Amino acid sequence: MTALIIVAVIVVLLILALVFMYNRLVRDRNRVDNAWSQIDVQLKRRYDLIPNLVETVKGYAAHEKETFEQVTQARNQAMNAQGAHDQANAENVLEGALKSLFAVAEAYPDLKANQNFLNLQEELTSTEDRIAYARQFFNDSALAFNTRIQSFPANIMAGMFHFTEREYFEADPESTGPVQVEF
Repeated sequence: MTALIIVAVIVVLLILALVFMYNRLVRDRNRVDNAWSQIDVQLKRRYDLIPNLVETVKGYAAHEKETFEQVTQARNQAMNAQGAHDQANAENVLEGALKSLFAVAEAYPDLKANQNFLNLQEELTSTEDRIAYARQFFNDSALAFNTRIQSFPANIMAGMFHFTEREYFEADPESTGPVQVEF
């Protein structure tokens, strides 16, 4: 009788451990999904600001058509990107295009003093900070989730229930360098 009770307790503890492990995997996966949603919210905010910024600059620098087209095209590609890897690549292109736009603005002192432009630039800077924070949170969440599904014994549970690794949202090292502007 005592052996049966011991076996029953062990089975119950094992089941509880498996339930706890599964719930932890679900919680971590949901945290990664939430982190991605936060990136998406901030990116949409940026996408909404860009047309206003472009229109403001256009009024001062009408002959910079190629730069405006690059920004618009990069914005459209970023809005349509799917998945962390494609989104990161599209965002890197967009960041480069925005750097070019701001470099163009540097050549126009009246534009740099325009209150509307300054407000839009401040909003975009604030949004960029939020995006950076959201990226960091996403990458931290993805790291914790990926580590969990690769660690024993959770990797067994993760394999049985098809939990898969998440990609990191990484910046392209080339996109973080200085912008080349030619007139």
